[in-house]
Amino acid sequence: MTNKWNFQTPTEEELHKTDELAKKLGISSTIALLLIQRDITSVGEAKKFFKPNLNDLHDPFLMPDMEKAVKRLNKALGNKEKILVYGDYDVDGTTAVSLVYRYLRPFSSTLDYYIPDRYDEGYGISYKGIDYAVENGITLIISLDCGIKAIEKIEYAKQKGIDFIICDHHMPDDVLPDAVAVLDAKRIDSTYPYDHLSGCGVGFKFMQAFAQSNNFPFSDLEKLLDLTAVSIASDIVPITGENRILAHYGLKQLNNNPSMGLKGIIDICGLNGKEITISDIVFKIGPRINASGRMMNGKEAVDLLLAKDSKSAREKSENINQYNDERRELDKKITDEANAIIDQFTNMEDRKAIVVYDKNWHKGVIGIVASRLTEKYYRPAVVLTKSSELITGSARSVTGFDIYKAIESCRDLLENFGGHTYAAGLSLKEDNLEAFTNRFLELAAAEIIPEQMTPQIDIDAVLDFKEINSKLMHDLKKMSPFGPDNQKPVFCTKNVRDFGTSKLVGKDLEHIKLELIDDTSNTPIHGIAFGMHQFNDHIKKMRPFDICYTIEENTYNGNTSIQLMIKDIKPN
Repeated sequence: MTNKWNFQTPTEEELHKTDELAKKLGISSTIALLLIQRDITSVGEAKKFFKPNLNDLHDPFLMPDMEKAVKRLNKALGNKEKILVYGDYDVDGTTAVSLVYRYLRPFSSTLDYYIPDRYDEGYGISYKGIDYAVENGITLIISLDCGIKAIEKIEYAKQKGIDFIICDHHMPDDVLPDAVAVLDAKRIDSTYPYDHLSGCGVGFKFMQAFAQSNNFPFSDLEKLLDLTAVSIASDIVPITGENRILAHYGLKQLNNNPSMGLKGIIDICGLNGKEITISDIVFKIGPRINASGRMMNGKEAVDLLLAKDSKSAREKSENINQYNDERRELDKKITDEANAIIDQFTNMEDRKAIVVYDKNWHKGVIGIVASRLTEKYYRPAVVLTKSSELITGSARSVTGFDIYKAIESCRDLLENFGGHTYAAGLSLKEDNLEAFTNRFLELAAAEIIPEQMTPQIDIDAVLDFKEINSKLMHDLKKMSPFGPDNQKPVFCTKNVRDFGTSKLVGKDLEHIKLELIDDTSNTPIHGIAFGMHQFNDHIKKMRPFDICYTIEENTYNGNTSIQLMIKDIKPN
């Protein structure tokens, strides 16, 4: 599939602001332009962006119900009540449970944690979990990364004498559960300054408020920011505002002094001794934590994240690594089966969305399969399987199509649903499957325009090779951590040529190791183009071509150099 390149052409006003900012900050016009594109237009904003500060975190008591939540927690601890920390089985939920449990553990000898079983109980608050609390004499449940729609279950708990404090970041309905406190910055009545926190981030704000109310040092909470960074990266929330501060300091903690459990994962996935980035969390650390909830039970992930000694952490990390290997095999098998179903569609070119179902597919990997289908066909994808008496599924979307709203408009056909703009989950009765499929496909057909079905690469700036140097690399690093709403800048250089030494590499010679020059520089710059072997003939004939890429540091045998990570090639 051919990518469309979108060039961000600055206006005259933006160019003027760029020049001003570059002079005042002593940075290149390229870096200044990148800041302007991110709506960072003043010296003060730029300094805060380059140097995130924990003092700039918002007052947690600005969040609705925070005072109620802290008051109830203080009462429970004072009366030595039994407290259950309850969270979802994914990375966000398990890190949130681990953070809150680790912080509260010194204050309570009657603290417990609970992760629902993906297959037996499903997503969010479960009746089984509440019954567990009743059987164990628990009177307060703190739910993390779930609960915002659990109206009936919260009422059931209330009848059993159990109070709930809900910490969630998903979209609420018009009516909130009747809990002691509902902490969610997305509440309609919320005036909290930042509404993109992860579930673990909301748990962190709750603990921050609890610490403030008791005059406990913030430094104890700061040690848990490695968990918050893992949740922010894995849940793909915007890395802006408060999330940027939490992710920045969380990465510091992760690199310098991670918890015993996270250290175990870092070692098992070969990151020991390397500088860990958001990308490493997304592709290496996060999937392993997730694998526990996908293949077995998310409680094992929490057990690992709470490990107190290296031997235990190592053993649990090896188990979770094994689950991840099994997950990969299953994911590939089901993706192949889903592609085979799509191959049978007679009108695939005209379809603007994909819905596939197989009752035998493993519930734990259908979200990954949906992501792979969206990536391959560049259409919203819903992947469904049978779980107990219901059909359950995961949905992923493309730029500009709000899949949560699309699924919400089918709510009369659903038993449950939840999620975000680009990722959602749902469950429905088998009798409603055909009606749901038809309505969802009709909605997509009506709303999605052809441009949304073409993969697009947004290009931040056009560079000449002479502009790529260590100073630019140094300033780019100051813009990290990168992620949603602060993506790693993508550059374009036009009319580049082979220096004469580019070559095919890889087991099947599917990648190109590039050494390139342009009209501004005869010193070759190195690049790697994964899976782009089809351009090799054009390149070796010394013909000019355009490239778009990110700029990376490549360390080999102790030597660090600049390398271009090629995203696409366009022959001239």
